[in-house]
Amino acid sequence: MTRWVRVVTENAAVDRAFDYELPDALGHVEVGDRVRVDFHHRSLRGWVTGEAEPTRETKAVKKWLGRGPAPEMLGLLAWAADRWCGPLSRFLLASSPPVVVSSLPAAPPVRELAAAVRAQAAPLAPGVILVSPTHDPLALVLHAYEITLATPGSLLVLVPTDAWAQRLRGRLEQRGCAVAQGEREWDRMRAGWPVIVGSRGTALAPTPRLRGAVVVDADDEAYRSQSSPTWDATTMLRERCRRDAAPLWLTSVAPSPDLLAVGPATPWGDVSGGWPRVEVVDRREGDPHDGVLTRATLEQAHRALAGDESVALVVILQRLGHGRLFACRRCGELARCEVCHQAEVEVADQLACEERHEPRANFCRFCGATNLRRVRVGVSTLARDVAAQLSQRVNEVTAASSSVIDARIVVGTEAVFGRVRRTSLVVFVDFDQYLLAPRASARRHALGAVAKAGRLVGSRREGRGAVVVQTRRRDEVIEAIERGDVRPVVDDDLATARILGLEPYAARATVSGDAAEEFVGALVSTEVTVRRTGDAYDLRSADVETLTRVLRATPRPSGRLRLEVF
Repeated sequence: MTRWVRVVTENAAVDRAFDYELPDALGHVEVGDRVRVDFHHRSLRGWVTGEAEPTRETKAVKKWLGRGPAPEMLGLLAWAADRWCGPLSRFLLASSPPVVVSSLPAAPPVRELAAAVRAQAAPLAPGVILVSPTHDPLALVLHAYEITLATPGSLLVLVPTDAWAQRLRGRLEQRGCAVAQGEREWDRMRAGWPVIVGSRGTALAPTPRLRGAVVVDADDEAYRSQSSPTWDATTMLRERCRRDAAPLWLTSVAPSPDLLAVGPATPWGDVSGGWPRVEVVDRREGDPHDGVLTRATLEQAHRALAGDESVALVVILQRLGHGRLFACRRCGELARCEVCHQAEVEVADQLACEERHEPRANFCRFCGATNLRRVRVGVSTLARDVAAQLSQRVNEVTAASSSVIDARIVVGTEAVFGRVRRTSLVVFVDFDQYLLAPRASARRHALGAVAKAGRLVGSRREGRGAVVVQTRRRDEVIEAIERGDVRPVVDDDLATARILGLEPYAARATVSGDAAEEFVGALVSTEVTVRRTGDAYDLRSADVETLTRVLRATPRPSGRLRLEVF
């Protein structure tokens, strides 16, 4: 019997469905499947999104291209396209297999855990869970697995990196859980495997139904896609669990205001004791002739190198994307704006913050000296200087590095956290680059960086290693990492977000690109405020629904346009 179906093509510029006739030979095609159709004399791939009314003048579907996302997911994907103002085809593609999948395996039954394994589970209620950096999430995953046994569907577990997911998968399989992971096992995820483990993209795993979900480090920036549309995996999973009435566990070392909108954070055990031992080195009190590593840091580095760890020392440098920090040669204070207290950079032979509040001459506000110097940045320069100070060979690691680590000293960006599993000492040579970053989440990012370093050196209870923080300022973030108690910072960020109308108490989007000015000029609404920030535009509204409605109603001009909804 001939059918008519609605098809969304992969042409993102035409974000709507079209009706096609489905020949008798393709009668087995289901909603969600991939097909090939003729679209304006072009052969394009597409997805069947529903049934259509019989129509005489329609083209026929040319070919079946295998299975796509489960029909139960289409509503979620349409919501995501609206939530992040992106084409539906991008989300359909993200939840589709990289190859043609014509058949699905039979999912194994959900088996009960052995008594010895059940004893390892941590009985924690769904919601936001405040954890220490060295907490092992396996106990929480086992608990989520155990209490959702009677519910049909898959348990979804998200971790920040693929390497972490691979390790977690092995540990779960050792305990009797059937696990699917990654694009190569898309058919298992589509068939509804008992446990699905992965990183950001796994939030769109094509399983028909969730029986529960766990997100480890739910505030990690790895969960936010930087390519358009810039969707967020934690937000996606929150909506998915709401639709499936599935319990959701969200762990974080420093919950954001957006995460706390789910509910108050429940501490898991001794949170303070699970933070690393942190040594703070105030560079304002040191010898200005010290190198990138101060004398106190060098002493700790030599003690670490005297140990037997294969990687004894890790040196981290976080770089600002818009310029270089300036510090006074005489008193060591950083150049900061009097209005917003953000770091100042060089702008047309003057110093000014990113907002250009008070451009001024090159002098120190604290002691009046006129010999400010650029704080040294650059991983290559840092690696050279560390090697000279310690008279040791070093490995340089960045996101683009692929070489094997074969030295006892590693210098690099945060990419080091994904390449090194264990060390004796982690040094942040310029922690102010975190604290003065021009964004609302700078303090939480700083806490998260120390937390990741703590996983390499171990907790203060273990006493195995330490984290050294070199800084030119002392604030509540420094005090929090010294005590291992981040709750004052978390509470302060929540109060600030409420007062200033930041997320989740308001909605925000940024518009950039060559066509940004024309797009913003065509935006006519009293419900959205517009403010220019550098080369981009900051848009704010009372809620996400209002903001996305206005953005979708604004015509898109020709030219490059990047729209990022938070």
